[in-house]
Amino acid sequence: QVQLVESGGGLVQPGGSLRLSCAASGSIFSIYHMRWYRQAPGKQRELVAAITSGGSTNYADSVKGRFTISRDNAPNTVLLQMNSLKPEDTAVYYCNSRIVGTMSPSAFDYWGLGTQVTVSS
Repeated sequence: QVQLVESGGGLVQPGGSLRLSCAASGSIFSIYHMRWYRQAPGKQRELVAAITSGGSTNYADSVKGRFTISRDNAPNTVLLQMNSLKPEDTAVYYCNSRIVGTMSPSAFDYWGLGTQVTVSS
């Protein structure tokens, strides 16, 4: 069984920073990519940032230059550093990963339960 657990959300003032963490655990053979999505109330879930197994990254236009996705030193852990936060960044942030487990040669998408980020004065 594979699990993704997010942490690091909270309340921050506009212009502030937060760092989110996503740790994948369980019977993992390999990870294709790790991604951060977000969903604001009344809106569709959108891709925020992604990092491949090779280290390539991409970002939504709305967060370019403000957010940075990177791999942590801890195994199977990805970080999302969010700077210059705006009220419109308020959302539940979800970690997503495509993982090949040790019990099957097939890759599956896994999701975390999400962490709330609120940007407000």
